[in-house]
Amino acid sequence: MDKAAMTGQSDGKCGGTAYSWHPAHGRGADAGVPDAGVIVLIHGLGLTRATWAGQIVALSQHYDVLAYDLAGHGESDLPSGKPDLTLYSIQLRHLLDRLGIGACHLVGFSLGGMINRRFAMDHPDRVFSLVILNSPHERSPEAQALVEKRATDTEGGGPGATIDETLARWFTPAFLTERPDVVAVIRDWVLANDPQSYAACRAVLAHGVRELIRPEPAITHPALVVTCENDSGSTPAMSHAIASEITGAKVEIVPRLQHLGLIENPDLFTASILRFIEGLSPNCQPNHSPANVSKEKFYGQDC
Repeated sequence: MDKAAMTGQSDGKCGGTAYSWHPAHGRGADAGVPDAGVIVLIHGLGLTRATWAGQIVALSQHYDVLAYDLAGHGESDLPSGKPDLTLYSIQLRHLLDRLGIGACHLVGFSLGGMINRRFAMDHPDRVFSLVILNSPHERSPEAQALVEKRATDTEGGGPGATIDETLARWFTPAFLTERPDVVAVIRDWVLANDPQSYAACRAVLAHGVRELIRPEPAITHPALVVTCENDSGSTPAMSHAIASEITGAKVEIVPRLQHLGLIENPDLFTASILRFIEGLSPNCQPNHSPANVSKEKFYGQDC
């Protein structure tokens, strides 16, 4: 029997959204062990749900884990309209509704950390906590102009127009040299994106931060904000600014790494996520039956 069959892990497509479901170890898809909650993983621009491969095994020791592809990314369908944070928030709500998942812990990387904030503003009752990883916030005029220029360059040349520059920002020089195999996979993910969809999504990354600055309605959920010391696009100052606008939010700065630190050193990020969620008070944890996202129910069909 393969690993997926033994663990209850399943892949499916629901409302045009491709996802992977990883039930907590020992439960399988239907067993009735106590529910520790669902962790939902939201990847960043140009990537796929496979971004989280280095975290899922550890996270699913005690938690159900749902990873999915953003609209226009990976195996998900192209977005039905012009992408913005609200469109991605609606995508997530529809997925949770169709899979029967209520409130959950939302972990978002980069653009995903913008989406989980937007979702918390739109649907506060569906969120136990937020983990915001390497996500941008209010930029200086110079930095904003640079991000907008990159978005414009992408409109003209597609994902390949800025790929080398992008990878140099995402990984440390040592990692680029020592792990060309991993870097090649990330490159392939980015280049596989539909050019128009990718350009539109990059515009969301450039402009969407404006609706998250001093959020209204306020975000009141427990939150952990993490970035890397040398992340030039989602800086430590930005993480502190995000946290300052969410009451009680915690900040962690990972030394040395750049934007894709969660792939370069996944264990550091996994430890931070688990430490934060496990430390939440009981009223930030589920008090309902485990989600039942069974392979038999959804595998191989659009739910």
